[in-house]
Amino acid sequence: MLTYSVWSSYFVEMSPEDMVREFAADGFTATEISDEHGLMLLERGNPEAEGRRLKAFAENLGMSFPQGHLLLKADICKDDAAEILKPWIDLFAALGVRSAVLHAAGGSELSAEERFDRRVRTLSELTAYAKGSGLTICLENLIAATSPVTAEELIALIDAVGDSSGLGICLDTGHLHIRKERMQSQRDFIQAAGSHLKALHIADNDTTGDMHLMPYGRGTVDWAEVMAALKENGYNRLFNMEIPGERRCPLPVLRAKLRYCRELCEYMLGSVGL
Repeated sequence: MLTYSVWSSYFVEMSPEDMVREFAADGFTATEISDEHGLMLLERGNPEAEGRRLKAFAENLGMSFPQGHLLLKADICKDDAAEILKPWIDLFAALGVRSAVLHAAGGSELSAEERFDRRVRTLSELTAYAKGSGLTICLENLIAATSPVTAEELIALIDAVGDSSGLGICLDTGHLHIRKERMQSQRDFIQAAGSHLKALHIADNDTTGDMHLMPYGRGTVDWAEVMAALKENGYNRLFNMEIPGERRCPLPVLRAKLRYCRELCEYMLGSVGL
């Protein structure tokens, strides 16, 4: 069975160490390190030293960080974007992150051609910097009209950068569900992404907003379709839930929901033999 996780922002008010303790206590072996916890670590000092320290701490509890989310507010169309994100690359490499999720966003004031060129420039610099680290920068499908929505739009960026080994795709099922008129189905996206698919944000909504809910609740994503397509794709990295919409509750309820999330992940993965 694939390793599964819940995004570390589920425990956003906790320190990185306390967050790891919570997940480990419930039987999880991995999490996607959120940008909030990434910021906490970077504020402590040297990115590589802090990354190595938390990695060792987590390993002692049977936990790891296969996936991480780079700075959410990063505008990769800005001239200083790569310099802002390089410490994050250092941190994530030290943590053992394989899939670093990035929003290929920003530049709403630019023409489509200018946005594309600036994104390619920043991504080229970042992939060159990360080369040899074992880290893949995974571009996430977004919602805004000025951002990449479809797998084809993300692949166009990857192809323009040229070194495809350093770039991949993160499917956010919630984002795609909101913008599904741009693409027929989750299956179409997964099939088009092909071997570029290196990360997942599993989240549900009812298309009225990015609600970040657990599957099989109030949302309307077709999960049978998602899971079958992932099986066909041969996806073999982290099965990660990004569900901050579930965290507005007391800690005992949050823990109870987390136990349910583990059972839910096992059911979803087991349903298709992943």
